[in-house]
Amino acid sequence: MRQIIIAACLCSSICSFLQAQPAPNLPEIDLEEAGFNRDSLDNLYTSIENFENKDFRGLVVIKDNQIAVEWYFNAFWRNHIHDIRSAGKSITSLLLGVAMKDGLVKSLDQDVYSFFPKEKYPDMHEDYKKIKISHLLDMSSGLNADTDNADAPGSAGQWIGRDEWVQYILSIPTIEEPGVAWVYADINAAIIGAIIEEKAGMSLRDYAKEKVFDPLGIKEFYWFTNAANQTVAAGNLYLSTLDFAKLGMLVVNGGRCGEEQIIQQDYLKRLLTHKAFDLKDYWFLTDYYGMLWYKAERVYHGKKYEYLFASGNGGNHLVVVPKESIVIALTSSAYGQGYPHRRAYTILGKVLSALK
Repeated sequence: MRQIIIAACLCSSICSFLQAQPAPNLPEIDLEEAGFNRDSLDNLYTSIENFENKDFRGLVVIKDNQIAVEWYFNAFWRNHIHDIRSAGKSITSLLLGVAMKDGLVKSLDQDVYSFFPKEKYPDMHEDYKKIKISHLLDMSSGLNADTDNADAPGSAGQWIGRDEWVQYILSIPTIEEPGVAWVYADINAAIIGAIIEEKAGMSLRDYAKEKVFDPLGIKEFYWFTNAANQTVAAGNLYLSTLDFAKLGMLVVNGGRCGEEQIIQQDYLKRLLTHKAFDLKDYWFLTDYYGMLWYKAERVYHGKKYEYLFASGNGGNHLVVVPKESIVIALTSSAYGQGYPHRRAYTILGKVLSALK
C-alpha cells in the first residue's frame, strides 16, 4: 500500500494563506490539480519500490506550498529523522542569510579575521584577513583543507572529533589566493557556522531552532554539537524528509514564513542567482556552484527548468525550482556508494517530466 500521509483538512481561508506562505501544517494537493500526470508518478512510485538497494528513504514534492507527494519506503516514515550529510552546508548558508537579516553580519565582503577577537583566538592565522565570507560561500577560501585530501591540516578528519575545534580551524593557513579556485572543503561551512555562533552567542543548532526550525514547525531534529557548544555546520544534521522540504520552501517564498521575513531578501536574491564557478566538467549533476548551493539547468519534455540544490552523501538532495514554486526533497542512506546521486538525479527528472 502506498505510504502517503494525508494532511489534516483545513478551512478554505487557512488553505488560501498557506498557498501564499510556508507554515508548520501543510495541506495536501491532488496530483492533477498540482499539474502532475498521475500515471507518470504512479510509475515512479513502483520503480522506487522495486529498487534493488533498499536504502531509499523518502520523497516529498511540495507545489505552491502544498504537499503533492509524500512517499516513504523501507520502514521509513514521516517522523523519522535522517542524516542529510553535506546538504547541511546549504542549510548553514540559509542561516547566514538569517544572521544578515538580524544584523549579526553586515556584508559578505567582511573578512573572517574581523569576527574573532584576537585575545580569544590567539593562534588565529593572519591569512584570515584576506578571506572574505563570500569566499567561504563559494568554496574558494584557498585554505589547506581539501576534503578529498585526508592529510590536509584543515580536512574535517583533523578537527571534527575535537571537543573544541574553532581554535584549531582558525589556525589553518591558505595554500592559494582566496577567490581563485573552487576546492570542496568542509572547513568553509564550518567557519560560517563559527561566525554565526560568535556573533549570536549560542550554538548554530540553537540559533537554527529559534530562528528557523520553530517558525517552520520543525520539532524533531538532531545537529551534532561538541562539548564547547560548537555545531558541525558542514553536516551531521538529521531531519525528516518533510522538514527537509520545508527548508526549501523558505527559498521558494522569498525567505518568508507567514508574515515574517526570516532571511534577508538581498541575500536570498544572491543565493538564487550567484554562479561563482562552472562545474560542468566536474560533476554531471550540476552546472555551477555558489553560496554553498549547486545550480543547474535541464530540459524535460521540451521545457527548461532552472533549479538549485543541496546535496549530501548517500543521495540526499533538496531541489528548489523557484519559477515553478516546487520543492523536492529526497532522502537516502546509501552512504559511501557510487549510485545514489545518479538515482536521485533520475528521480528528479521523472518528477519534473511528470509536470503537464
